[in-house]
Amino acid sequence: MKNVKLLLAGMAITMAACSPQKQAEEPTLKDIFKDKFLIGTAMNTWQVAGLDTAAQNVVKKHFSAIVAENCMKAEEIHPEKDRYNFAAADSLVAFGEANGITVTGHTLIWHSQCPRWFWFDENGELVSPEVLKEHMREHIHTVVGRYKGRIKGWDVVNEAIVEDGSYRKSPFYRILGEEFIPLAFQYAHESDPDAELYLNDYGMNVPGRRDTYVKIIKDLQARGLRIDAIGMQGHMGMDYPSFDEFEESLLAYAGTGIKVMITELDMSALPSVNFSANITDTVAFRKSLNPYTEELPDSASQVWNNRMKDVFNLFLKHADKITRVTAWGVTDKDSWKNDFPVKGRTDYPLLFDRNYEPKPFIKEMINQSK
Repeated sequence: MKNVKLLLAGMAITMAACSPQKQAEEPTLKDIFKDKFLIGTAMNTWQVAGLDTAAQNVVKKHFSAIVAENCMKAEEIHPEKDRYNFAAADSLVAFGEANGITVTGHTLIWHSQCPRWFWFDENGELVSPEVLKEHMREHIHTVVGRYKGRIKGWDVVNEAIVEDGSYRKSPFYRILGEEFIPLAFQYAHESDPDAELYLNDYGMNVPGRRDTYVKIIKDLQARGLRIDAIGMQGHMGMDYPSFDEFEESLLAYAGTGIKVMITELDMSALPSVNFSANITDTVAFRKSLNPYTEELPDSASQVWNNRMKDVFNLFLKHADKITRVTAWGVTDKDSWKNDFPVKGRTDYPLLFDRNYEPKPFIKEMINQSK
């Protein structure tokens, strides 16, 4: 009996010594990129609140940066003129601080997910330029000021330019013209002079949009306003964007003297949607757009992983110009792509699968880094 006890004790010591040590030595995403750039993810309110502890564990283990998916957008954090809702945003910032994770603020001025009171009076008429300036100033001063010294940087203006390079005809533009962007940067810098300030948009590889943003960056610099980086949203698919075009834009933005961030990274594994196609069989059409309802087959997974590996190789090639790469969600099940642009689609666009496991290309990078 004594020998049996000694044997069991020896087994316990061996397991305690080997398994946790092996786990501790296993590199993570943030280990792989620690000398290159921050690797981040967007978190939703359920994850921040601890209702998805598995997702929280993935974030704490693998990511060095986080950003709010929705809870810092104006309609969430400032739904009424005289009412703020900071609960979820406070929790996100506290989670980052407690776990040594860099927090980015998203977003201060955006035409979408913004409450109507920002732009319209009680009669439904657009407010005057002076009223909108005051709304912007008060909102930015309050939100940025609350987290002064706690948030590394802010997406000050989001999605202001369309593909042909013209300004989006949002209420901000209709009331203030091009000046709404410099004003937003002015107010943000007043609120926290040490915070980094960013522009952010999708389709940043498109030449028209690229050229206008380069002009905006140079204009902000000429005015003496702070701008630290530009966010190239990484919403990708299996057939877009062109990597050459994406790289050309990245170099153009970096050529202005600021850094580049890859934001909102995801890559749909599903066929691109062509709503203009003449489809007579609607059922067949919808099935063709949602082919992998249970799982991604190995053949499709291999193609996806190879393409995403190429994406990261491009980022690593220009790591001296990139400060952060942020996935738009923790796992495939969290992604907004599951219901876009056709409701009910099951997609596989993120770095971790529905079982909270890293995708094969990540495992390959981890093995190569050992």
